[in-house]
Amino acid sequence: MIQNKQPVVCVFCGSTPGKDPVHLEAARVLAREFHKHNIQLVYGGGTTGLMGEVARTLVSLSGPQAVQGVIPRALIKVSKKNGHDGDGAGVSGGGKTAERVISDSVDENGIPESEYGVTTIVEDMHTRKRLMATKVLEGGPGSGFVSLAGGFGTIEEVMEMTTWNQLGIHRVGVVLLNINGYWDGLLAWVRNAVKEGFISPENGSILAEASDPTQVWPRLLEYQVSSDRMKLNWGQE
Repeated sequence: MIQNKQPVVCVFCGSTPGKDPVHLEAARVLAREFHKHNIQLVYGGGTTGLMGEVARTLVSLSGPQAVQGVIPRALIKVSKKNGHDGDGAGVSGGGKTAERVISDSVDENGIPESEYGVTTIVEDMHTRKRLMATKVLEGGPGSGFVSLAGGFGTIEEVMEMTTWNQLGIHRVGVVLLNINGYWDGLLAWVRNAVKEGFISPENGSILAEASDPTQVWPRLLEYQVSSDRMKLNWGQE
């Protein structure tokens, strides 16, 4: 029965730490909250920045089976010198090079359990997002999507899941973890879109807000589906 299933929460966040250490601390506190409530984490599979921090912290508390990473092959760098995870990854003067480094001895079809959990390698970004969403929708009560701070990729991912909710593809919560007002601009845009008539008042509440990591799990548990979301038949979506 679904009531007995473990909740699964997908976290979107940056592959860099940002300039303010408050965001790394938020990632650690969120992981501790997941451990406390027996929540399985699904995330983008990287070992750098906020992504690596939330995964590594939860594995240290709950073990590798508590974390499922999903990463496209293009975001993996193969180290010829058996370098450590994160060596040469992240953002440099030439831009992002990788979100994860593996040794050349690792089988190309998978990454063994590690301090970052269990990792699945996929071929592209679309497959990554769809697999992460599928794992969330297979979870128990309270499953959903949460966004820490991040850049273009993070905002794209969280807004896609918000759109999927509006379209009736899923009915689980989508929560912005708004640390130090990081997402104030996005939330202001939503309010303005409601005011201008591009988003209904009911659908304006699809994207929920938490100002502290300890508020995330209660927000997911109490999440109420919008009465104005589309009632479409998406088959097996």
